Amino acid sequence: MKRILMLGSGKVGSLIACLLAETGDYQLHVGDVNPEAIRHVSELGCDNLTVHVLDAMNRKDLEHFLGSHSVDAVISCLPYYCNFNVSEMAHRFGLHYFDLTEDVDVARHIAKTSREADTAFVPQCGLAPGFISIVANELMTHFQSLDTVKLRVGALPINPSNALKYSLTWSTDGLINEYGNFCTGVENGEQIVLLPLEGYETISVDGLLYECFNTSGGIGTLAETYRGRVRTMNYKTLRYPGHCEKVHFLMQDLKLNHDRDTLKRILENAVPKTLQDVVIIYVSVTGRQNGELFEENYVKKFYSKRIAGRLWSAIQVTTASGLCGVLDLILQSPGPPKGFVTQESIKYSDFLQNRFGQYYR
Repeated sequence: MKRILMLGSGKVGSLIACLLAETGDYQLHVGDVNPEAIRHVSELGCDNLTVHVLDAMNRKDLEHFLGSHSVDAVISCLPYYCNFNVSEMAHRFGLHYFDLTEDVDVARHIAKTSREADTAFVPQCGLAPGFISIVANELMTHFQSLDTVKLRVGALPINPSNALKYSLTWSTDGLINEYGNFCTGVENGEQIVLLPLEGYETISVDGLLYECFNTSGGIGTLAETYRGRVRTMNYKTLRYPGHCEKVHFLMQDLKLNHDRDTLKRILENAVPKTLQDVVIIYVSVTGRQNGELFEENYVKKFYSKRIAGRLWSAIQVTTASGLCGVLDLILQSPGPPKGFVTQESIKYSDFLQNRFGQYYR
């Protein structure tokens, strides 16, 4: 039985703990600074799961825990800025490391820190970044030469009821980070920096119109991996029409991108949460097959699902199963990889055949 310390027991972390513990192959230690969050996880009633009040940002506390508990891996479901500390401690104690970060600087730091590690360091697990890179990489292998790759992902309320046409389905810190930080992409074969909330376009999926715009982090390491091999590649978030204009007003016109604590309070006070959501994944790859210009698409919608007697939102299910699938493939492997592991290095067929990949079928 593999022993895991999972830090953070919020919307996604609680489902990750449930999924892994229920297999009987993992012993979970769940740590969180919030006693109420810990209580919520303990009420899930899962076997092979113990909870601890633990402040991961306190290096001495985290060091003491890792020194007194034998674990094989660390999962961070914490806000992105906590992962500098957590990944460094995982490296120090020789542990495998997984996280959900969308932050570009965090991923770069982990890549540098883990360069000569004897264990696997796998940031950017989940949906986007995460599964989106796995499926895009699979489509790209079908082409002799690549022209354009479009990655589009949205997590949306099925029945929007406010002016933003949005619900807080995941981390508010992560959402603001994606809307406010620089983005990466590929143009003319070169990796470039793109502005968030720019690159506006609209697409139709199943007869419904959505808007798309640049957001940070969702492309993961895919642009770096494929620079020089694809002419154009970009990642954009899907939203209902009108959302981008209002977010631009909040973050740019009112300058709340420079006062993110205030923006977070506004959003969490005014925008409701929901379990009635839909996750939309849209990948389009254009290139040459047998000398002719072809296009292949992956388009799929996912909805909330009942697991272990509870209803979980679509973004919880897709994000949690994305991390669990990658973790399971690596930790159950007879020879786990070492050092920095990108999402696109995970084979699409292996992921879907994994027991957690069922949630993406």
